[in-house]
Amino acid sequence: MLRRPVFKSTLYLLATYLLSNCLLSAAEGIISKVPDSTGKFCHLKFPAMREDTLSWNRPVLKDPSEGDIIDFYGPCDYDPLGKEEIQRQKRDVYRERNYLEGDQ
Repeated sequence: MLRRPVFKSTLYLLATYLLSNCLLSAAEGIISKVPDSTGKFCHLKFPAMREDTLSWNRPVLKDPSEGDIIDFYGPCDYDPLGKEEIQRQKRDVYRERNYLEGDQ
């Protein structure tokens, strides 16, 4: 008889943990986050930022269904909307525009 309450509370704790991790990742804009064996670095996937918002204080990520996904390996606490990522994506847009202009 004692097993049922223990099972229920374990199941409840596990569900709460998994749900909180999913919501946290979704809030950060991260689609997937897989830590390596050390736990210090992660393989992250998150949507690229919308080009028209790159100059904003807090740019907006594209909808993941658009398929413009960043595949990143680095620190697990990496912010997909942080200054470093904003600068990287601005450089990518600049390079892409210059490349396209050179083809004309």
